[in-house]
Amino acid sequence: MQEPLKKIKETRPLIHHITNWVTIYDCANITRTFGALPVMAHAPEECADMTRISSALVLNIGTLTNELIDAMIFSAKAANEKKIPVVLDAVGVGATKFRDYMAAKIIDSVHVDIIKGNYSEIAKLAGEKAQTKGVEATSINADPRLIARELATSKSCTIVMTGKEDIISNGKKTFVVKNGHELMGSIVGTGCMAASVIGSFAAVNPDHCDASKDALCYFGIAGELAAEVSRGPGSFKVNLYDEAFGLSDEKAEKMMNFEAY
Repeated sequence: MQEPLKKIKETRPLIHHITNWVTIYDCANITRTFGALPVMAHAPEECADMTRISSALVLNIGTLTNELIDAMIFSAKAANEKKIPVVLDAVGVGATKFRDYMAAKIIDSVHVDIIKGNYSEIAKLAGEKAQTKGVEATSINADPRLIARELATSKSCTIVMTGKEDIISNGKKTFVVKNGHELMGSIVGTGCMAASVIGSFAAVNPDHCDASKDALCYFGIAGELAAEVSRGPGSFKVNLYDEAFGLSDEKAEKMMNFEAY
């Protein structure tokens, strides 16, 4: 898609989040700095109504409870009815049986357009032998690009695997995004923020594979630019917001670093 950031800033899509309590503030801020509008509505009594006036739904199971999962399913059904993208960030899948069960429950109950996770989280969802250390990725034995393609095909969705290199696939086309900086892994929340950025880009681009690729390139570029003017994790986080806010399509297009397969 040409000039996705301009499109986001012009249309200001409302991105409904049902997310975790650790990074909810970060998700709201990064959504706003990229030009979209965040809303965080978790109550089962209102969540579906909020989804119905939104342009995308972002679900994050980082601090899950039974009630929260119910709210996610209510909202995702409303999103499916409205035909707006549903993004699921499968945080911590592989760490506990409860978390594995709840992620599967969401995926089996509704259509998820984009499933995001780190290498081990996505590998676990694909049935590979993988274990997550809390919410951090561990190594996997299988080819991650093959895992992404096969899972995308089986779930009829876009798969996003985040790591040193990000892998995005819808089963037919696959991208490997190489933008980003190691400081992005030094603070809590950049993975959750990435899901928010993906939701914002998917809200304006019906090609969810392409939207996810653009989102991770742009977010990674903001990280690269922030690292250039940061002394450590604290200043990096502030500068990440500033660089995302000041980013333009023209600047990002010159710095995008990805391969297509």
